[in-house]
Amino acid sequence: MTPIATIERLEQHVGQQVTLRGWIHHKSSKGKLHFVQMRDGTGYVQCVAFKGDVPDALFDALGHAGQESSLILTGFVKAEPRAPGGFEISVKGGEVLQDVEGFPITPKEHGPDFLLSQRHLWLRSKRQWAVMRIRDAIITAIRRFYDEQGFICVDSPIFTPAACEGTSTLFEVDYFDGEKAYLTQSGQLYAEATAMAFGKVYCFGPTFRAEKSKTRRHLTEFWMLEPEIAFAKLDDVMQNAEDMLCYVVKSVLERRRAELLVLERDVSKLESIVAPFPRISYDEAHAILEEAAPGQHAYGDDLGAPDETILSNKFDKPVMVHRYPHAVKAFYMKRDPSDPTKALCVDVLGPEGVGEIIGGSQREEDLETLLARIREHKLPEEAFNWYLDLRRYGSVPHGGFGLGLERTVGWICGLEHVREASPFPRMMNRIYP
Repeated sequence: MTPIATIERLEQHVGQQVTLRGWIHHKSSKGKLHFVQMRDGTGYVQCVAFKGDVPDALFDALGHAGQESSLILTGFVKAEPRAPGGFEISVKGGEVLQDVEGFPITPKEHGPDFLLSQRHLWLRSKRQWAVMRIRDAIITAIRRFYDEQGFICVDSPIFTPAACEGTSTLFEVDYFDGEKAYLTQSGQLYAEATAMAFGKVYCFGPTFRAEKSKTRRHLTEFWMLEPEIAFAKLDDVMQNAEDMLCYVVKSVLERRRAELLVLERDVSKLESIVAPFPRISYDEAHAILEEAAPGQHAYGDDLGAPDETILSNKFDKPVMVHRYPHAVKAFYMKRDPSDPTKALCVDVLGPEGVGEIIGGSQREEDLETLLARIREHKLPEEAFNWYLDLRRYGSVPHGGFGLGLERTVGWICGLEHVREASPFPRMMNRIYP
């Protein structure tokens, strides 16, 4: 029997006859010739059907079949440097499973609102195919990195009884017996609990933010990686983030270079992502901003998107900004003993104007200090009693960070808006399809 092959592995079948299953991405005909660019989810290949080499019924069916018609083709694989992907199929047989006419997304310009409404079909386009395969490679690399580093994955719950950083940007839902719950904005607090059980852990799952933001960097639902490390200080957290990002970028360059080229990504900029990353304090960052845009950033404020853009454009690698004023950071962040006005925290800003892709810190491990912070922030003390137990029973220095997957995908792919980095993006004005 003719083996069923995938397009990404055609190099293993040169000179052999194989069967491919997929869809018509593009087609052109010249008399007794049909040129069918076929996709199967793993890649694209040109299939050439001569009228005399295939059954008449198949030749006629190919002539009528439109974009996204599904089909099975059998033919010989030959190397062809001029063809997309470097291979070509000389078709000998097959069948058209469904003849499609009027596919809504034809190769022409469409506005973003139309394309997002057709997201279930837009994912079939070559550009979106490339983005999603790169996203998959990033996820795989992250999990491989942490497995090799001795971390275990212990995922956090999506329903939570309280917020990590206040409830103003949380989605509230009705739970049972009149109780309120929230969709999680971070798995961090639970990752801290599991780190005390296993030493080095990470959670990796969906998180939700009800911010009424329409910027190119925001989604209401996104995936977040959150490693947590027992006995870690801020420098350990920063080193882990740097090592992980270098590993991920290298892996994508090795596994998804063809997809990066589909996106016309300048891979030389990704090849420069090697350690060490520049590390600057908040005070140094403010000085840079004051020089670049006097008066734009008020000392003591958090960094806004324009500030992050200025800073990230100054470096060809991710830049680590550490030790922000504690007043603009979360209650659980430990203060710097050498300067109590600062928190032992770090934000990693992606290059090329990407902005923040990682936010992390050393956590406050002292029970009384943490309890005072919870009260200071007017958080519901009873909801955090379990979290305070982590400081009552075997407390140690520890820390971790959160990485936004879609922002990372957007940076590596060179996307203008993070909505393309999610298979089905959720935004303020979009929950369909």
